[in-house]
Amino acid sequence: MEVILLEKIAKLGKLGDKVTVKNGYGRNFLIPFSKALPATEANLATFEARRAELEKAANDQLSGAQKRAEEMAEIELTLTAKAGDEGKLFGSIGPRDLAEAITSAGVAVAKSEIRLPEGPIRAVGEYDVGIQLHSDVAATIKVFIEAE
Repeated sequence: MEVILLEKIAKLGKLGDKVTVKNGYGRNFLIPFSKALPATEANLATFEARRAELEKAANDQLSGAQKRAEEMAEIELTLTAKAGDEGKLFGSIGPRDLAEAITSAGVAVAKSEIRLPEGPIRAVGEYDVGIQLHSDVAATIKVFIEAE
């Protein structure tokens, strides 16, 4: 299935690219979430008419993400949780907990933007948490986990 991308998608293409994707990916994700249009002659003409406004919206999103990344560079979080004698947490600290803590520190972050490649945090210590704000903008914050 050929589609025209309406925004930049990591590992696929940038705004305005005409790409070939699997039918299910295009039909079930890209088109319903307004990330792409089927590549027909009518849709090509519609896209070219809207190209300027789509590029402006993409630039606004990118500048907003860069501003949030600058604000996040100064944040260091300290979270407390119940832990055993050896420093192992009773439970874990996941993306939802981190997103709530960062938002309460002054920068709005969604749970889906938090990147924990090794899974939830399960021990006391110091961690670098990655945050993917935009496909081109990533930030890292330092999180300290302490026992109660």
